[in-house]
Amino acid sequence: MSSPSPGSRRMQVDVVKLIESKHEVTILGDEMNLFSVKFFGPEDTPYFGGVWKLRVSLPDNYPFKSPSIGFMNKIYHPNIDESSGTVCLDVINQTWTSMYDLSNIFEVFLPHLLTYPNAQDPLNGDAAALYLHKPEEFRSKVRDYVQKFATESALRELEEQSSSDDESSISHFSSEDETQDMEL
Repeated sequence: MSSPSPGSRRMQVDVVKLIESKHEVTILGDEMNLFSVKFFGPEDTPYFGGVWKLRVSLPDNYPFKSPSIGFMNKIYHPNIDESSGTVCLDVINQTWTSMYDLSNIFEVFLPHLLTYPNAQDPLNGDAAALYLHKPEEFRSKVRDYVQKFATESALRELEEQSSSDDESSISHFSSEDETQDMEL
């Protein structure tokens, strides 16, 4: 019997570390390379109080290749595609290094992105324009989205839809290849 590859061991260690942290992780398949993570909006942002599920897919050569991540429930943000959940984040898409792990994504990179959107490189042009030109309206719209799509009851509905549709509710998640050219 062969021993797991170093990347496979690292994948297991990083997923277990995330599971043992404050994050709720749900394995979506038979392996540890596809899972969802419950993510809470950072304090001092209009996203505070919101809860999202993110789908994470780890490539075979993780940690040398970055994970693919996407929001499963809607979020209004200049750097997140509203319909697909694709995240435009340079540190994941372009400058990923094996020194990073999954905890960095959920404890540093995503909170920073929600706190400091980059409206100069948007995936959601409407959100970027509102953020730049009408910041109060932007914050109000974010809060509306949080109330509508990012509550515990909205997540339960997403999970019920997911179980009835099997994979269709998470199939909207785009691969990192689609976001490879995007930067934060």
